[in-house]
Amino acid sequence: MKQLLALLLLPFFSFSQQIQAVDFKSVIGKITVNSTEKTVTGSVIYDFEVLKPVDTIYIDAHDMVFSNLETDAKNQEFVTTNKQLKLVGDFKIGHHQLAFDYKAKPRQTLYFTGSEATNNLEIWTQGQGKYTSFWFPSFDDVNEKVIFSLSVAFDKNYEVISNGVLVDKAEIADKITWHYKMQNPMSSYLLMIAIGKFDKKQEISASGIPLIMYLQPEEVAKFEPTYRYSRQIFDFLENEIGVKFPWEVYKQLPVHDFLYGGMENTSATIFAQDYVVDSIGFNDRNYINVNAHELAHQWFGDLVTAKSGKHHWLQEGFATYYALLSQQEVLGDDRFYWELYQNAEQLQQASKTDTIPILNEKASSLSFYEKGAWALHVLREGVGKESFRKAVKNYLEKYQFKNVDTDEFLAEINKVSKYDTAAFRKKWLETSGFEVADAIALLKKNTFMKKYFDLLSLQEKPFSEKKKTFEKLLKSDVFYPLKEEVVFQMTAVPFREKKELVLLALHTNDVHVRQAIANTTAEIPTAMYVEFVKLLDDKSYLTKEIILGNLWKQFPEQQVELLEKMKNEIGFNDRNLRVRWLTLALMTKDFQKESKSKLYDELLDYTTPKYESQLRQNAMTNLLFLNPNDTNVLQALTNATVHHKWQFSKFAREKIRSLLKKEKYKTFYTELLPKLPENEQVQIGKLLKE
Repeated sequence: MKQLLALLLLPFFSFSQQIQAVDFKSVIGKITVNSTEKTVTGSVIYDFEVLKPVDTIYIDAHDMVFSNLETDAKNQEFVTTNKQLKLVGDFKIGHHQLAFDYKAKPRQTLYFTGSEATNNLEIWTQGQGKYTSFWFPSFDDVNEKVIFSLSVAFDKNYEVISNGVLVDKAEIADKITWHYKMQNPMSSYLLMIAIGKFDKKQEISASGIPLIMYLQPEEVAKFEPTYRYSRQIFDFLENEIGVKFPWEVYKQLPVHDFLYGGMENTSATIFAQDYVVDSIGFNDRNYINVNAHELAHQWFGDLVTAKSGKHHWLQEGFATYYALLSQQEVLGDDRFYWELYQNAEQLQQASKTDTIPILNEKASSLSFYEKGAWALHVLREGVGKESFRKAVKNYLEKYQFKNVDTDEFLAEINKVSKYDTAAFRKKWLETSGFEVADAIALLKKNTFMKKYFDLLSLQEKPFSEKKKTFEKLLKSDVFYPLKEEVVFQMTAVPFREKKELVLLALHTNDVHVRQAIANTTAEIPTAMYVEFVKLLDDKSYLTKEIILGNLWKQFPEQQVELLEKMKNEIGFNDRNLRVRWLTLALMTKDFQKESKSKLYDELLDYTTPKYESQLRQNAMTNLLFLNPNDTNVLQALTNATVHHKWQFSKFAREKIRSLLKKEKYKTFYTELLPKLPENEQVQIGKLLKE
């Protein structure tokens, strides 16, 4: 095969132009992932149709090496750049087949976490906004949809998951090749693989779709709380949307240090390990909303995809709104309206500075997601629920496996209703800001929200005038945000005046209300110590963490007793309670004197790469407070600067930047610099030059 050694002077083709001339139909990929080298090697066969004669065809491929290129079994001339594979020749109208081999070492999109040595290796992809073309030659343009068939070879001790149905598994030596196949086309950003050690459970939806749910083997006890309501949400969305789930199977799996809450890869959602919870953690942080959001994307985004970023709300707004409708189904009307209200609060605050409307590719995530959801709620209320449902069904069926824009969606609304979509578009999609009056009017359709607004109107009233109202609410069975608001409005009231109501709040046995008390009681009276200690037994890891810190600080004579009580608590996946306990134990002079070094070493161990970033960050923060001169922690920060999760690397850079204001730390990092790996040298070098 001949590879051109220099870039040819080729006419520029945008992918939108290419799609008019070339239609890629399907692809068969056979890849091997090397976890040691962090590389992908493979062979690819694309079937494509030439619609108009062209002399250059483009495939996105970042920093890849290609060989053995053939089109229709003949040698294919090609050019590579650091972003594309360019096929050069005289391509005639008709069907063609392209075959080639490739190798890639992805800088992004394919992530390796943990290690085989620590038995927690995971490999996973994130294509949206990052480009699948870093690990698989494909198409960054979402308008090019292809039927994918992917075979992945890896160590036989691991599970491999990809899009579509598992067709077969073939074991050869120490590897298993997993063959997955899609039946319908999708955009390349939705292609995924995930490799790790997982257990799985399967349910069947009312329509017969297999629902496969994965967890790490050590987390199997958390299946029920993590995936609670999953089948109910699935069945609800199929019924509410009115279009059968568009794929043959639906898989969900959590991975460590995922970049976002979740990602709606076609038929296979990846989500963050943070949402893997036990029955206590479920009360603080659960997967329900993300679960429903990513599932809704299987229709809105995967089945029907926005043509460009300008119309991104057609994906995120719909997914956010249908997630709210799902919560209404499983948690009730009050919860639905409460979530809408909280989103409205965010949007109202953001509108002071956020001046970009929804129909703009540069709009904020808040606009695409939350404002998009609110726009749909306004539209649904204005059109009527049944007409809205009919329009959505028609829209999805008409444009299935295709790309759309806002006008095409609104055209379907116009077919079932005389609602003024032009005015709606201008007001909600083309204008920045947030229509507060419209939102309040819709929220007040709910009795709970009416009561909530009435309660908010009492904020400036003297406590004495509203005490009876507060007492009545705390004794009632109203939805918890009303009781929370009562607690918040009492924050500045002297404890002796509100004691009776605080006791009522504590005795509600609602974790949210009791947590509000823990958060707002700055000084706990000695006489109330026993009542507040009971919060350490709440079904909430956040409450436990808050109240442990408050009690330890305010009652020094009880510190040992408190630490003994909480010594076996762990908390969430980020071990929030364990880190808090270790920190307080190290600060308590008379507690486990002989074990101080062991406790410190445990906290220090949590800063290492074998743990997730949130745990590492918590441990580093606490250790820098305990001993800001520990060189082990200072070096751990340097490693964090090159972490793939931007929130964590940003934390590390900002922390080092702050330390470098002192000469002793500047000297330390200057001397450490030549001893660091190259990628860490780059980051620390930049910080030292600032």
